[in-house]
Amino acid sequence: MPEGTLERTLVLVKPDGVKRGLLGTILSRFEHKGLKVVAARLLLIGPELAARHYAEHEGKPFYPSLVQHITSGPALALALEGRSAIAVVRLMTGATNPQTAAPGTIRGDFGLAITANLIHASDSPQSAERELGLYFRAEEYLPYTRSDEGSV
Repeated sequence: MPEGTLERTLVLVKPDGVKRGLLGTILSRFEHKGLKVVAARLLLIGPELAARHYAEHEGKPFYPSLVQHITSGPALALALEGRSAIAVVRLMTGATNPQTAAPGTIRGDFGLAITANLIHASDSPQSAERELGLYFRAEEYLPYTRSDEGSV
């Protein structure tokens, strides 16, 4: 039996990732790792949703640039599921600053700037639950078995 608790987490491919044509590249990394996409939505994040998403940063100097960036074009919201999914996704995502993110991480390989850093990933079970609730309703999660599940 694989280690880790089965978890669900939110990933947003931010507008810079969409505009640069990196959706397939980013998604394939998560799928190749063995994570399941159980819900997905391409959307324009409006100011109200952006404010709710970044509520913990309100009042900080960088807050306006976060909201401006996330509302600047389409984003892909993903609900990913797997063993220790939150930690695994965060590790794969890399440090917030792409200039210091490790090679082999999404931000380390493709990121250009701190705000335009391609991707958002929930940082805890509590954040994942709150953030997933902003983008998906319970009935939108589609359970299925990957063909490689159980072979590990």
